[in-house]
Amino acid sequence: MRMKQDTVDLTKGSVAKGIISFTIPLILGQLLQQLYNMADAWVIGNFADNAAFAAVSSSGSLVFLIVGFFNGIAVGGGVVISRFFGAGDEENVEKAIHTNVLFGVIASALMTILGLFFAPQILKLMQVPENVLSQSVLYFKIYFAGSSTIVMYNIFMSIMRALGDSLHPLYYLAVSSIVNIVLDILFVAGFHWGVAGAAVATVISQGLSAILCLLRMRKSEGCMRISFRKLVWHSYIMRDVIRQGLPAGIQNSVISIGNVVVQTNVNSFGEYAMSGMGSHTKIEGFVFIPIMAMSLTMSTFISQNLGAKEYDRAKKGAVFGIGSCIVIAEVIGVIAYVFAPEFIRIFAKAEEAIAYGVIQERTVTLFYFLLAFSHSATGVLRGCGKSVVPMVTMLGFWCGIRVLYVTVAIRIFPVFQTVCWAYPITWSLSSMVFLWFLLKTDWVHAYEK
Repeated sequence: MRMKQDTVDLTKGSVAKGIISFTIPLILGQLLQQLYNMADAWVIGNFADNAAFAAVSSSGSLVFLIVGFFNGIAVGGGVVISRFFGAGDEENVEKAIHTNVLFGVIASALMTILGLFFAPQILKLMQVPENVLSQSVLYFKIYFAGSSTIVMYNIFMSIMRALGDSLHPLYYLAVSSIVNIVLDILFVAGFHWGVAGAAVATVISQGLSAILCLLRMRKSEGCMRISFRKLVWHSYIMRDVIRQGLPAGIQNSVISIGNVVVQTNVNSFGEYAMSGMGSHTKIEGFVFIPIMAMSLTMSTFISQNLGAKEYDRAKKGAVFGIGSCIVIAEVIGVIAYVFAPEFIRIFAKAEEAIAYGVIQERTVTLFYFLLAFSHSATGVLRGCGKSVVPMVTMLGFWCGIRVLYVTVAIRIFPVFQTVCWAYPITWSLSSMVFLWFLLKTDWVHAYEK
């Protein structure tokens, strides 16, 4: 079939081999992403002042609050494309791809507007210290001015992964990572542009990735090929994309809302706490590499196999994927716990900041198996077309309970470690709910509305 060109069919062969071969490029891609995020932090931390480092370090939650919503829609689009692909429906695969790309263009404009107009106000609500605020605002203005590069990059990546191609996005990410590191050094260390240099480097490198993805999809001879003449809004497909992706987008955003509240409380402890938390976040990014890779794999693997009516294969893949993810995450967590001071010192130079970072590391790292279970279970449920379940669960625990806990507990125990415990507590609660839903999953009728 023409649609098999430039794609990988995950409905045939060994379950374990298929999952591993698809996941490895995703892991390498996430690793590259993390390394160039670390390069941002390292260059800022070593060639700018602590206020600049705090500004960039505290940006993650707010960036994901806006970017995460649109990326969630992209994930929903990937689930829909995977299902059509698994069923061998070439016509709808092509329509779904072009509808998703058109959505990305519209979403790019919306995200730019939202970021430019609302980010400064949100930063003030987050109680960012005055000596950090101006640099944080500058970083976000540049970042969101070029947000179309981030949105389109994620749209193209979701399409490729949905069709089983996790290898070419890795190549393009490798190129953009090298470019990002070079530009970071040039703009921040060489030109002394500070946070502005880090933001410009990110926009340019992400834009390069998006262009490389587009060029490949334009040259493809299979169903992956994009034709500008076919960029038509197919309402029935977009309804399905929204049905699958909107809960994922809301989920991403509500998680970020909870994290923004946590970050606000961290900010109240001053710039050293912000730097320590930011350093921990960079280290924690490594545990997210296999977790997010497996979550994405599960969405594609489960969706393709259910589309092909391979129900037992889908179930076996879920068990293997979740189990592997838990083991890998916990091994990383133990290593992070043991070597916490050494890892934090990579980014933070002030002893006060290092102390805060170590507190955060040694509070949460041994609970990474719960984080892994929740995310990989989310991937399975999205692949089953049940994206509302993760949304409601995350809304309840990773936003609602997390915000309630931090708001109340910090007044009773006003120490930094109290804030850190927000994560293990809410990971535990969400894991119990996800386990219940997985045990109740009806694989044969998973897609029935």
